[in-house]
Amino acid sequence: MAVISACSGGGSSDAPKIRIGSKDFTEQYVLGNLYEILLDESGFDADYKPAGGSSENHQAIVNGEIDVYPEYTGTALLTHLGMEFDSSMGADEVYSTVKDAYTEEFGLAVLEPTDFNNTYVLVMTQAKADELGITTVSDISTKGGELVFGTTQEFTERDDGLPGLKETYGGFNFKEVVALDPGLLYSGIEEGEIDVTTGFGTDGQISAFDLVVLEDDKSFWPPYPAAPIVRQEIIDEHPEVADLLNQLSAAIDADTMQTLNWEVAGNGREADEVAREFLEAQGLIGG
Repeated sequence: MAVISACSGGGSSDAPKIRIGSKDFTEQYVLGNLYEILLDESGFDADYKPAGGSSENHQAIVNGEIDVYPEYTGTALLTHLGMEFDSSMGADEVYSTVKDAYTEEFGLAVLEPTDFNNTYVLVMTQAKADELGITTVSDISTKGGELVFGTTQEFTERDDGLPGLKETYGGFNFKEVVALDPGLLYSGIEEGEIDVTTGFGTDGQISAFDLVVLEDDKSFWPPYPAAPIVRQEIIDEHPEVADLLNQLSAAIDADTMQTLNWEVAGNGREADEVAREFLEAQGLIGG
């Protein structure tokens, strides 16, 4: 199933070229296709190709290898800027901090964020959580020795991943830590191969599989709305790119993103098909 495929639309051979990247999981495939189709249908020669993980996308745009990709403001703050998150910081403060720093340090524009907060979450089956009396991340930190933790390799290394959780909560000494492809995390927990896994707040599998989201009771994770990161040169030459992508961000709330994600991850539809259908329904492109 080729869920990351992108469609070509209205871009012509002499249209301004826009190179789009994304990370390699469902929501980013959807966002990458939304960017590609919207810009292509608006007169640009847009080309979308996933660029890997967070660091790969960041380096690609800093090096001028891509022009735009969707990034989460919390990831930008902690991972790419190396700043610290204070639990008193709200979403607006995180966004303005990231926006100013990206302009100053990288020459990158941070456009308007989406309304949804795709924060990391730790999830378990209801049965396993009830069996061990687990409702919070603190509970996991102290009972890890009874659990197999499945996550991505990236999460085991990120400051807002396992190392940061250990520093904030202590513990997290699991019976076993299994590094899996992002697409296998939910199937692993459904099949009982792992006991707890990482997800994102807008994952459709959470409600579809009736999983328990554990409370981040020490407010470890910052807000994670998605914002288009664009090379400033692109905005200077084509300010309409910002207008188009800002309109798109304004149209996506948490319920919408979860629905779009589930259409791909749960119902097996192509990401480009789901993206085009949404853009047409919103009147952002012609039907």
